[in-house]
Amino acid sequence: MSYLNYIITAIPNIEKFTELGIRFGFNLVATFIVVVLLYARNSRRKNFFFSYFAISVAIFLLCYLLASVELGLGFALGLFAIFGIIRYRTDPIPIKEMTYLFVIIAISVINALSRNQIGYLELSFVNILLVGALWALEKILMLKQESSLIVTYEKIENIHKNKEKELLEDLKERTGIIIKRYEIEKVDFLRDVAIIKIYFDLNGSGSTKRQAGNE
Repeated sequence: MSYLNYIITAIPNIEKFTELGIRFGFNLVATFIVVVLLYARNSRRKNFFFSYFAISVAIFLLCYLLASVELGLGFALGLFAIFGIIRYRTDPIPIKEMTYLFVIIAISVINALSRNQIGYLELSFVNILLVGALWALEKILMLKQESSLIVTYEKIENIHKNKEKELLEDLKERTGIIIKRYEIEKVDFLRDVAIIKIYFDLNGSGSTKRQAGNE
């Protein structure tokens, strides 16, 4: 009888596990479409794959499991303090990657916290709407992602204003990149080298333009 009572008391939890699994599936599919089918194909960068999927899973489970928990003021302030202290000590994340990160977090929060407000049909529509909006921005509007590369250049005579054409042709021949614009960040006349930052489109080419200073 004890085993029977345990099984009977555990039956109501099956519905919770089922709902968790279904909504986790929604979140995983939406994240896969955004990261692999949209972001990766348009940016051709895979170094954010792990972070996007890991953050998606972590945010979803955090929001889902703590949705019905009444957090104390001290615990909530401590949680925000932890998130404020933790930071990625790497190179600054580009704006487009930060936008995709925000979208991934938004998808995870929507799929986790909407279980008492909307059903699976409405949830599917919301995910399709969000993914469709991203697809429209990437495909229809043909938004290009700009990237940059820092080059140590030794032909210092080409940095002269009147030799801009020679400089661009030499950089293009060496790197194989169609340069959109460039910045001369540093000139070392003692070593006869210059630090040049070149900008280019990952998904296409653009016109070349000289730019002084930082963006």
